[in-house]
This record gives sequence, structure tokens and C-alpha cells, in this order.
Amino acid sequence: DCLATTLRSEGCLGMYRGAAVNLTLVTPEKAIKLAANDYFRHLLARDGMGLTIPREMVAGCGAGTCQVIITTPMEMLKIQLQDAGRVATQQLARGVRSYNLGPAALARRPSATQIAVELLRTQGVKGLYKGLGATLLRDIPFSIIYFPLFAHLNRVGQDTLEGRAPFHHSFLAGCVAGSVAAVSVNPCDVIKTRLQSLSKGTNEESYTGIADCARRIWLKEGPSAFLKGAGCRALVIAPLFGIAQVIYFIGVGEFLLRPCSQPH
Repeated sequence: DCLATTLRSEGCLGMYRGAAVNLTLVTPEKAIKLAANDYFRHLLARDGMGLTIPREMVAGCGAGTCQVIITTPMEMLKIQLQDAGRVATQQLARGVRSYNLGPAALARRPSATQIAVELLRTQGVKGLYKGLGATLLRDIPFSIIYFPLFAHLNRVGQDTLEGRAPFHHSFLAGCVAGSVAAVSVNPCDVIKTRLQSLSKGTNEESYTGIADCARRIWLKEGPSAFLKGAGCRALVIAPLFGIAQVIYFIGVGEFLLRPCSQPH
């Protein structure tokens, strides 16, 4: 229904709203997430006692905490861009002004730059970090689940302790681990999205915080509301982390940076 409605009201381009923000910010987000996890894993394994599951979970917690520096502004801008078409359609039908980014806000959909400038002008840097607590609530449990699960699934495909798993095995391990982690933290993602939506459609509520948002969703929409979008999220996260993890593990970054590190 979401697919059909978006295509009908906004066309094919409506399916790609927020793509520029993703392209610009997903790269450093994944770089921080993967590198931070590796750093914390090495740090925790230095005492020679190895990496137990609790230690792997602590490393994932550190990675999830570090990545929100990029994740929160990216999600904030992406949500506004992806939601602009739906809200504008509702408000045009009712003759109501949308989130104010200028006199022609309804005639032209806002860009990521316009949203960022308006947030910085009206709310300062903290405007870009609206929903930081909810983002931490989602990303820290995600990383705590994802990284240990991926490491153990990937280890099954390794011939030796120091060897690398085959390409297809690492990809499938990333897909499975990403899907499990994404569905597990979907309730936190629902809360985060509600809190970060600046433009409200017809009859939509405003929330004062994480607890208020969770309580209202539970009372008015029921427990099943916390699993809304879980299927789509799993479909997105699975290939995203499968591809990112494979590229990271086969050493594409090392290959590209090798010429820069060699002395002339």
C-alpha cells in the first residue's frame, strides 16, 4: 500500500527521496561503525584472555555509540526528505502550510540543504541532533546484537582461525546478522522516526520524549505498531550490511590506500 500510494502521488522519483543524504553520510557512518568495532575488539583482546561474547557485545556497544555522531543528523535529514511528499500531499488537500522552509514550501519540496540550514538557524546544532537519545536507544542494541552474531556466523566459514571466510559466506553472514538485529530493534526505530518527524500530517501527534512516544503508541495503536516497517527494514539492512561487511573484510580499503602508504 505504501509503495502504491507513493508511486501514485509522487511518481518513481518519490521512491528515491533522501538518496543524496544516504550517499553522502552512509559512507562515513559505516566506516566509523566498522572501524570502531574493530578497535574496541582489539583493545578488549589485548590481555590475552580472548574475546568472550560479553566482550564482543561491549565492543559493539562502543561502535554503536561512536556512529551516532553521523547517524543522527543523517537520519534527521533523511526522514524529513522521505516524509515531505506524504505531508505535503495531505496539507495541500486541506490548504494547510507545511514545515516552514519558505513561502513556496508547498510548491517545491525542501532539499536536505534547506532543512539543515533552517534547523541550524532556528535551533542551532542541537536541531540536527533531535532524537539523539532515541538513536542511541536503537543503534547501541543493534550493534550489540549484530557484531557478535556476524563474527560467530562468519567464523563458521573460516578454514583456519586466521583465515578468511569465502566471499559468499561473509555476505550471507552479514545479511542474516543484519536482519536479526534490525528486526530486534525495530520498536526503537519506530520511536526514533516519530520523534524526528518535524512535519506532522493530519491528526498526527507531537511527543515530548521517548517515554511519552512509547506510551502513546502502545495505548493508541497497540503493541503491533512497534513492528511497523520491520519487514522493509530487514530487506534494506540485510544487503546493506552484507555488502559493507564483505567489502570491509576483503580489504578494499587497504588495497586503495596501499599506494599512499608506500614510500616514493
